[in-house]
Amino acid sequence: MKRIGFLYEKAFTPKALLAAFHAAARHKHGKRACFKFETHLASNLDALHQELADGSYRPRPYYSFMVFEPKPRRIFAPAFRDLVVQHAIYAVAGPIFERTFIDQSFACRVGFGTHKAADYAQAALQAVPRDSYTLKLDIRKFFYRIDRPTLRRLIEKRIKDRRFVDLMMQFADHGEPIGIPIGNLLSQLYALIYLNPLDHFIKRELGIKRYCRYVDDFILFGESREALLVAKTRIVEFITRRLHLELSKSTLARVSRGINFVGYRTWASKRFVRRHSLYTFRQALARARMQSAVSVLGHARRTHSLQHMLATIKEHHHALAHQLPKIYRCAGHPRTQSAA
Repeated sequence: MKRIGFLYEKAFTPKALLAAFHAAARHKHGKRACFKFETHLASNLDALHQELADGSYRPRPYYSFMVFEPKPRRIFAPAFRDLVVQHAIYAVAGPIFERTFIDQSFACRVGFGTHKAADYAQAALQAVPRDSYTLKLDIRKFFYRIDRPTLRRLIEKRIKDRRFVDLMMQFADHGEPIGIPIGNLLSQLYALIYLNPLDHFIKRELGIKRYCRYVDDFILFGESREALLVAKTRIVEFITRRLHLELSKSTLARVSRGINFVGYRTWASKRFVRRHSLYTFRQALARARMQSAVSVLGHARRTHSLQHMLATIKEHHHALAHQLPKIYRCAGHPRTQSAA
């Protein structure tokens, strides 16, 4: 496999840093850090360019905080100037690795996402025999257990510019012996790189025809129970030996029982949002948090839950009923007769 060099010079030209600023500032123009950087944009970009050129650049300490939905996690937020540098790295490194990813890896990629993952999973359930099985697996504390030396070796399989890799790895360090920081732009790319060997192992060496993954949740479709038990054993061996990870849990079930994946309960003929999403929707309506309600409606598009949610608005929130067409459009739907 050809390794690519001379990326450091390409990534951090004045033109590339300006493009990285615009990418970093997207949806952040109202944020104080973005405003302060943009107020002196030319001098800030010049300073970044100089530091990167002479080797004196170092990322600033993260601002860390806890979030508790859907589960407790510590988020590491980079300084805005470091986010600009991350975007400059991503613009160069992202396409190099994108070519190596399988089409069934759906997270953190342009043109993919939860809806595409759910569509693939439902199509797989429709395509396989009803009496076959699915095996759903996930990795225990994935981001917290990524082995950084292993990550570096995977990056160096494609990139031979040591100075560029050194800088990439600075953004993988968050002060703990293992793991990478949740909240970094580059952590999304690192997660894709780290589990890419698992995808190819399952598809090529295990010969699983229908398979998909979203971050650390992945499903094998349409095999016999015995074949999937063998596959699970080999997957455990692979992630333990090659990636220094371990499984959190697994679910082996007949295709007819459906799957719980990317926020949906899915069968071959129908799909519903999870109960927690319905609870979030009802709470958002009760507290008039329309942005949250619209977000859940968007998540529910093309599911059997949608009409129930629209009916809830009509029956119990009369003041909002006349806004349904607007709400429906904001959730990503054209105006329909049922929403009018």
